[in-house]
Amino acid sequence: MKEQILAVLEEIRPTLQADGGDIEFIDFHEGVVTVRMRGACGSCPMSMVTLKQGVEARMKARIPEVLRVEQI
Repeated sequence: MKEQILAVLEEIRPTLQADGGDIEFIDFHEGVVTVRMRGACGSCPMSMVTLKQGVEARMKARIPEVLRVEQI
């Protein structure tokens, strides 16, 4: 499961890095992927939109076991 999650994050990472941000995988437990938004994404007021409409949407589309994505 971790490998699948990391693969999706690697697809998303270039877009985040282009805006000065990044994303770090923390954990996967009971359908919940936990990530840390870094750089510009960590302090951006739109980071929740990016997380839910970007990261979570792609994650759920590619990995059926993922129920949601949360940031710490």
